[in-house]
Amino acid sequence: MAGKRKANEAGSSTGLRGDVLRALGVLKAATADQIQRLSSPHLTYRHTTKETAALRKEARTASHRGALNDLRRHGLSVDGGRTRGGEEVRLLTKDGLAAAGIELDRGPEEMGGMPKSAGRSGASHAMTVNETVLAMIRPKPDLDLVAGEPAEAIAAARAAVDAPDGIGAITSYATEVALPATGTWKNPGVGSAWADIVLTAPEAGLPLLFIEADNCTEEAPVIAAKFDKYMRHFHRKAKDTDGHEKPMWRTRWSAPDPRWGDASHPPVLLVFHQVGKRSALTQMKRVADLTREHWQGQWAEGGFRIYNGKMPIVATTLELLREHGPAGPVFWRFGREDRQNLFDAIGNPRRDAGLARRAEDARRRQAQEAAEREAQRPVCADCGTTFTDDRWKASTAVEWDRGDSHPHLCDDCKARALEAEWKAEQAERERQEQEHQEEAQASKAGGWLGRWRS
Repeated sequence: MAGKRKANEAGSSTGLRGDVLRALGVLKAATADQIQRLSSPHLTYRHTTKETAALRKEARTASHRGALNDLRRHGLSVDGGRTRGGEEVRLLTKDGLAAAGIELDRGPEEMGGMPKSAGRSGASHAMTVNETVLAMIRPKPDLDLVAGEPAEAIAAARAAVDAPDGIGAITSYATEVALPATGTWKNPGVGSAWADIVLTAPEAGLPLLFIEADNCTEEAPVIAAKFDKYMRHFHRKAKDTDGHEKPMWRTRWSAPDPRWGDASHPPVLLVFHQVGKRSALTQMKRVADLTREHWQGQWAEGGFRIYNGKMPIVATTLELLREHGPAGPVFWRFGREDRQNLFDAIGNPRRDAGLARRAEDARRRQAQEAAEREAQRPVCADCGTTFTDDRWKASTAVEWDRGDSHPHLCDDCKARALEAEWKAEQAERERQEQEHQEEAQASKAGGWLGRWRS
């Protein structure tokens, strides 16, 4: 025990350090508060009886700060300055990034880069990226771990559990991911995009989503230029391991094949955080105007648009995302009027409804045609049995120079009729043979009698 305490002076457990490594391996730069809310959300509802918010935060983040300190002693993390609110930011070292990759089961090329200006100028962009991930996941506390806390804390924890779910877990996300327009995944060239966040959650029906976070500090043309880079990457082709050429992004991520007439590129979500002076709503509208060539679809017969070769771009604010989560109607798909939930916003519900109507119309036509055909289906003139498809077909078929011998009878009645006819013909042949024999005998007898008389 003494040896373990010496190695980890803060007394952190292996499991807790693993949680911290996983969180930092994805977020790259984060505060103890963010790591705690992400990996141990139940602690948010503890220590609620302490007098001030600062004391409560200090108590609920104590174990994670201890784990961070132990990781620093091991050379896996470093201090990265402070946020504008005065919170300490922690970063991973090169060895720490490698250790986090082991925890996340990711290779070095899958870990992404470090956020730009991490730890400097308050790391405001990195903090917004982290808060976006938290708002997307919406970590839920384990109610068993808040048992015994004040009623207000338990009620707040239960409300969080009962709220709409988020999407994925920390392992579903990656940050600062290169999207090479030139160069390679490992060494992207000039003109490449760097996605703030990449979400892969096929189990939630979201195989791939790119997310960009903005603090309302950049000019709209600068934001729009990012989508030019995205499109250059989406247009790039590469050979996969099977030797076939395909979009480069498909060699790294899986996604369903395009649906009818709608081979769109992966969707991108823009999350605006109202930190800077620019209005988030105004930014959305200006970026939409500047990127129209990338997202605008074409009308198709059926009252819906198709987005062949286009990029779905969706926008919201961090405040709305925090409040409602991905299931809330707070996402604006560029080119649409109404706000939708995330899945409808990045999808094409009008197309889905239109194709469903087409399928239903086709089903009804088929049903009507089948009903009309059934109304014409013959029945056996003898027993009244409905003809099978094969019998119906055979009854109308032309065999060389003659048709079906009994077109108005079913198979069984036809077989009985044919058997009866055969028996009748056999009986007639036997009768005729009998008559011939009798005539022959009579003729023979007459000839003998004549000779005897003479």
